[in-house]
Amino acid sequence: MTGPLWGTLPDKWQVGQVKTAATVTLGKMLQSKDSGSDVCAPYMRAANVQPDGVLALDDVSEMWFGEAELAQLSIRAGDVVVVEGGQGGFGRAAYIDEDLPGWGFQNSINRLRPIDDFDGRFIAFYLIALRTSGFIRAYSNVVSMPHLTAEKLARIPIPLPPLEEQRAIADYLDNETARIDTLIEQQQRLIEMLGERRQAVIESAVGRGLDPSVPMRPSDLFWTAEIPGHWTASNIRKVAKMKTGHTPSRSKPEYWVDCTIPWFTLADVWQLRDGRRTYLGETKNFISEVGLSNSAAELLPAGTVVLSRTASIGFSGIMPVAMATSQDFWNWIPGDRMTAEYLMWTFRAMRSEIQSLMIGSTHKTIYQPTAAAFRVPVPPVDEQRRITAYLDDQIGKIDTLIIESERLIDLSRERRSALITAAVTGHIDTRDMV
Repeated sequence: MTGPLWGTLPDKWQVGQVKTAATVTLGKMLQSKDSGSDVCAPYMRAANVQPDGVLALDDVSEMWFGEAELAQLSIRAGDVVVVEGGQGGFGRAAYIDEDLPGWGFQNSINRLRPIDDFDGRFIAFYLIALRTSGFIRAYSNVVSMPHLTAEKLARIPIPLPPLEEQRAIADYLDNETARIDTLIEQQQRLIEMLGERRQAVIESAVGRGLDPSVPMRPSDLFWTAEIPGHWTASNIRKVAKMKTGHTPSRSKPEYWVDCTIPWFTLADVWQLRDGRRTYLGETKNFISEVGLSNSAAELLPAGTVVLSRTASIGFSGIMPVAMATSQDFWNWIPGDRMTAEYLMWTFRAMRSEIQSLMIGSTHKTIYQPTAAAFRVPVPPVDEQRRITAYLDDQIGKIDTLIIESERLIDLSRERRSALITAAVTGHIDTRDMV
């Protein structure tokens, strides 16, 4: 039998299917007490199975089981759980390293229980390798909602090393993946610390300036207690014109012909999420002169500062050329007392304030009266330019460190996947490595 990951296997290895190594059991559909069940118990669900074989059991839900049913759907050390369906998580696998007494599992989970002392860790690592390689997606039903059914899971080809080699492979991968996971966690913590440092640098420079010796005075700003004494704090509309955007009517086909005007929408807001870009890039969508003139949208000049106000809220950037926007943005045209770059950095300094002002139970937004009431610091223009230059330099250095850490995480994950695949297919002899 050929397999999805291997070419030639070691001499003593055999090949079978997952059902050769483990029994496959699908969990129970979510039910309430009204179903007649008599035991309320915690259950494993798709959300508990994280990428890379990690279990997250801090968020526990409960449902009703019959006593015999719960005994049949138990989870114990040595089992493997595999996500059955869902766009993001189907095919995720995790090894259970301790008994979970009183737990059951929902029908979004398949439980694999090893047969004849087959090592569940080996099964889990193998399934992780299959998912990483893309095999699980290609193999599953992906016509609508992807599903790795119990029947399909049971038929997946799997190498069958001798039991002592299974254990050696699993021990080796336990050790190596733990080292890699520790490195990834360290880099993630470093990124968090750099992000906090980044925000602190922005808030300090925008709110307090660059000269620590200047006299300070109390501010009435939410995010900084003091500003330099020679600055003012002003309502934003005194230093910039507030504009909104709009969407031309989709019911008028003539509005969507000869579209040449860049139109910044939520489809483009990804450009601003990491805060590393000052100027907007090319827009995914364009509108026409006719659509523009028959809507509330306006063609705004280069140098306009955009601030996202719905869905993705609080992200900012500057128009490098004349553009229009959808209604998902508040747009600000700076006057003589405010540079576009300093205003953009001010919005980024105000991140916590902006997030606190979101309103809405389902779809949160920043409404016009709220945005119009923003108060901002107003240094002299030449000082604004010095602050901008300083932030471009300092934040650029921090972002470089963040990017390096992100790249190291990516490389570490690639190495983790490569090690798992090589080990479970016999391309690494692990017997003397632990």
